[in-house]
Amino acid sequence: MIDPPESARTGAPSPPEAMTPARLPVPAGLGRLLVLAVVFVCAACGLVYELELVALATYLVGDSVTQASVVLSVMVFAMGVGALLAKRLRCRAAIGFGAVEAGLALVGGSSAMALYACFAWFGQSRSALVGFSLAIGILIGAEVPLLMTLIQRVRRQDAGGAVADLFAADYVGALVGGLAFPFLLLPGFGQLTGALLTGAVNAVAGAVLVLWLFRRDLSARARWALLGANALVLALLAAGVVLATPFERAARQAVYGSSARVAVQTGVQEVVMTGGTGAGAGAGRGRKGSGGPLALYLDGRLRVSAETEFRYHEALVHPAMAGGPRGRVLVLGGGDGLAVREILRYRSVRSVTVVELDPGVLRLARTDPGLARLNRHSLADPRVRVVTADAFEWLRQQGMGGPGRRAAYDVIVSDLPDPGITASTKLYSQEFYGLAARLLARDGRLVVHAGPPVERSRLYWTVESTVRSVGLATVPYRLSGRPAAFSGGPDRSAGAVPPADAEVPAAAPPAGDRYWGFVLAARHRPSFGLAPDAPPLAGLSAEELRAGRRAETHDRRAGLPASTLMHPRYLD
Repeated sequence: MIDPPESARTGAPSPPEAMTPARLPVPAGLGRLLVLAVVFVCAACGLVYELELVALATYLVGDSVTQASVVLSVMVFAMGVGALLAKRLRCRAAIGFGAVEAGLALVGGSSAMALYACFAWFGQSRSALVGFSLAIGILIGAEVPLLMTLIQRVRRQDAGGAVADLFAADYVGALVGGLAFPFLLLPGFGQLTGALLTGAVNAVAGAVLVLWLFRRDLSARARWALLGANALVLALLAAGVVLATPFERAARQAVYGSSARVAVQTGVQEVVMTGGTGAGAGAGRGRKGSGGPLALYLDGRLRVSAETEFRYHEALVHPAMAGGPRGRVLVLGGGDGLAVREILRYRSVRSVTVVELDPGVLRLARTDPGLARLNRHSLADPRVRVVTADAFEWLRQQGMGGPGRRAAYDVIVSDLPDPGITASTKLYSQEFYGLAARLLARDGRLVVHAGPPVERSRLYWTVESTVRSVGLATVPYRLSGRPAAFSGGPDRSAGAVPPADAEVPAAAPPAGDRYWGFVLAARHRPSFGLAPDAPPLAGLSAEELRAGRRAETHDRRAGLPASTLMHPRYLD
């Protein structure tokens, strides 16, 4: 006969579950190891959820510094709240932990899909970002007190030793999750499927720990309830995996319109192309089979519109090709091949070096029928050499040689994303322009796409001030015609990009009221205009360039400090 517990014989109240040793199906040492293994897995999953929110929010909203700060601060605060709330569950730690993990798996696993849905169909995702950060943080924070209780019930040890073991497993798991996200989950499965699979792993780990290792702590009703909850969570996550591709397709159509025909996630960014394969505006505006002119989006920002790109690229390239030699040309960015197209129209050009970060963009520029036709197959020209590299690092490596061994370029064209995008701030820094200036020939010219000069004048004039800070004389100028949807910068802050086939409201301001801004620079004040042998231009005249120069000279904002790596002024 089994003796009754001491509390029953003495009449004392039964001790709470948190104080009683667990009845395990394995030896205590192995049980403790299994608890720490689950701590490891849960920590890895938790960090994946965190990084997923930061990455997706940066893509959907922009400004990675702000989005990372929001996610991390809200999540850390919520973890504290979750730890306090979990104190009430310590008396039933096993069933409490099982419920927390099932909830965390569902919320964390579906967070990416829910955020993307809010962005695509409701036009904003900030409130959803804060909500998911709060919910995931509360659930992650609730794990630690419950796991501490469970590990103490497996084998009693001093509190300091238990905390050390628990946090060691937690931090190592976080390391694995942090490395798995960018190197395994994101490139292998994408954002949506990667989050869903992480949720499934999270659910299985929590269910195995509670339903097997601590099953004797649960009543039959609790076991079946927890088993049913985890089965439902896994079924929902599996359905999400199955539906991820059609969901992405529908969401992309809601964002970009029905004409989206190319969508690839490269190792650098999401590349989406809308419109067809007909010739663009600069080559006759043919739209046969297109459903609209070609448009190229990088991470949701419009970078190329076939209806207006010729004006942008002509204004960027041709003033820099005047006023001196142009045999050797360097293009920083410009992987779409459109700036190179304009450069190659000069017979005196002997070589063009293109430094582009994203090999996916280069691949499309060479192989996509629409984009290759628009750039006139410029990247296949024998005078063109393409380097896949970060522009900053490439300039740094080139500058390591002595003055006599460095390649000198007659023209450097900086065709890079807008400085308002956080990831681009180093490409508009004093250090970057200092490296570029070292590669300029004695009478060489540098031209920079410097952002919108009217809508964000402080940003534009900070670029100009930064270029001057490295000892170059500048000529600022602008050109009208920038599309309303052109968001090569700044970071998006007002919802989704307009669909490519959306109607423009009648009250929208005319395109002539919006401008591209440029800065031409040289060691001595450069001459400005078009070369006598400049080829015929589709939409740009010398008079329009002079007017753009006069307008920027009149609107100059003096006294702005230069932007540096340690103090990026574009985010002020």
